[in-house]
Amino acid sequence: MPEFTEQEILENSSRMGLDTRFKFCCGPSVECFNRCCGDVAILLSPYDVLRLKNALHMDSSEFLEKYTLSMRSRDKHIPAVFLRMDDETRRCPFVTESGCAVYNHRPWACRMYPLGMAEPKGPNAAAQRFYFLVQEELCQGHRAANEHSVREWIAAQKLDDFDRMQAPFLELMSHPGWEGPEPLSQQKLDMCFMSLYDLDRFRRFISETRFLDLFEVDEARIEAIAEDDEELLDFAFDWLAFSLFHEKRMKLRRPLPANPAAASEVEAMSNLPG
Repeated sequence: MPEFTEQEILENSSRMGLDTRFKFCCGPSVECFNRCCGDVAILLSPYDVLRLKNALHMDSSEFLEKYTLSMRSRDKHIPAVFLRMDDETRRCPFVTESGCAVYNHRPWACRMYPLGMAEPKGPNAAAQRFYFLVQEELCQGHRAANEHSVREWIAAQKLDDFDRMQAPFLELMSHPGWEGPEPLSQQKLDMCFMSLYDLDRFRRFISETRFLDLFEVDEARIEAIAEDDEELLDFAFDWLAFSLFHEKRMKLRRPLPANPAAASEVEAMSNLPG
């Protein structure tokens, strides 16, 4: 999967709608099968990490350390997580001779291939979401007779859950607060990374600190986030919108616990306790 800059996509890609048709096939019958699964930069969303770590029955901290690389974007310094390629072969750690070992839980980018998606910013028609076809010399799948519409491809790849969980993440990542005059502190960036990607640690943060003494959280939601990772991730989006950008998605208990340090403790909650 080649890398494209946003400008290259906007200027050079043919825009495809949901009913645009294209030819493609991937599988053991295709000569290049599995050869594309290497030396690529696969950006993982929080939901991708959630699905993969659960499929592998791993704690999120363990999964992140073993299978990912983390970095900050150069412009906004937003945490970003990439799948770590094998140090020697430069191939995906989950690819085998018979195919993807985590196929049912593969990341969004792998599901979409050979399609890409762009969402330009702006109010006019040219700024609306569109799809484009990724074509590489290596890939023989484009020679297949199999034809699909974009809509059919998205349905076949079972992207509904990914798109549902991706929407609040994209909303958070496009928040104007990232453009503030002062960059977020390292503590807040670490808290952002934990809440989005290191979900098992985030759950411990909620249950093992005084978080629930300081913030009003519905009992049903407390039970849900204790057991359900998707509910926990949804809670993380609300928590980050509150703690990073002061949106009113969380409520402090009224009155606060009788503690002269309560105000500073609330602030500390926004700066990730150690």
